[in-house]
Amino acid sequence: MLVVWHKAHAFNGSSRVSTWIFAIAYNKAMKALRRAKRPQDFPEETDADNDATSWAVGPETELIDREWRLRVQQLLSSLNAEQRAVIELSYYHGYAYKDIAAVLGCPIATVKTRMFHARRKLREMLIAHGQEPTQDAVLPLR
Repeated sequence: MLVVWHKAHAFNGSSRVSTWIFAIAYNKAMKALRRAKRPQDFPEETDADNDATSWAVGPETELIDREWRLRVQQLLSSLNAEQRAVIELSYYHGYAYKDIAAVLGCPIATVKTRMFHARRKLREMLIAHGQEPTQDAVLPLR
């Protein structure tokens, strides 16, 4: 957020503010990943993340949901950073391809290609683990 503060004068209004902020965060994250030279795992969710809805479901459903989220995180961590970024921005943050392209600083066609390859790879991994993926089974929205 410090970078956003220091670069506020550079915002030209050609995109939404949130898209511009995501672009800064993405660029900073990619730079950190290149320096680390190893893929980063997603942090595990805490029980506090589920407190709001845990009263409405039984323990079995909660366990299945938690296991599924863990599995999805494992699958996503096996993707390269560019593919993981388009998946997360689209499915978890609700960005359109145009906005993702602005965040990532690439053409929309590149976003579509990355999404295609990411979905295909996720589907292949599910099949390899004996799960037949359905239309939305791989990437449930939170």
